[in-house]
This record gives sequence, C-alpha cells and structure tokens, in this order.
Amino acid sequence: MAVARRRVNIEEGRAALAAWQAAVEPSGSAGEPSGSAGESGSGAGTPPSRSLIATAVRYSLEEVTARAPGNSVEVRVPPFGVTQCVEGPRHTRGTPPNVIECDAATWLSLVTGRMSWADAVSNHQLAASGLRADLSELLPL
Repeated sequence: MAVARRRVNIEEGRAALAAWQAAVEPSGSAGEPSGSAGESGSGAGTPPSRSLIATAVRYSLEEVTARAPGNSVEVRVPPFGVTQCVEGPRHTRGTPPNVIECDAATWLSLVTGRMSWADAVSNHQLAASGLRADLSELLPL
C-alpha cells in the first residue's frame, strides 16, 4: 500500500499542536478538561490563530493516516482538511460508507486527549457513520 506524502513538516505540526493545546488550556488548571471543546478554553489567553489551527489539524490528519493507512474511513475536519485511513474496503465513487466529521476544536481535543471518543459521540460533537467509523483505538495520538 502506498504511503501518503506528508504536506506538513512533522516538527511544525507537533509545534502547532502543542501551541493549540497551550492556548486552549484553562489557566491554573493544567491537565483538566475545560468542559468546552471551543477553540479557546475558559481562562485561556489569546485564542489560537486560524493558521495555527489549520496546521495542527492537517498534521494530525496526516499522523492518523500514517498510523492507520488505508482508504475505508474518511475523516473530515472542515474547512481545514480531509483524509482517508484504516484498512478495509475501498470506495471509488460518491460518498464513502464510513465517514467521520467534526469541527477543528473537537478534532484537536480528541487528538490531544482533552476529550474522549465516547464523550464526543454522546455530546453530538462529531458525526460518525458506518461500521468502521470509530477511531477510539487510534486517539489520542
């Protein structure tokens, strides 16, 4: 199986992810979830820039693909990126049978461990359709 070419430099991606996490971390309560998956946590300093969010999302999507290569699940984080991952049946036309879609803040919260997959699903913060549309074994990165 061909390995997808990375478009985001690994070090830049890791730095963007760390910067996003620092920006949304509530001040004075390191390690505790903020209760909100917004782009800036309550008590956080300056909200992360759109370009920082875009880099963090694109890097994390590439990392998921690197860890679980395949084409059976499509992960969408509009407007920043989309990837296909997880081995299994490949679709070639139309909407894939296994789709995961969420906003950037939810995706980055899942990737960094600020939110669990089960919490995101139960709170309707992501849409997951299809038998293979469960990345709980891959997240957090």
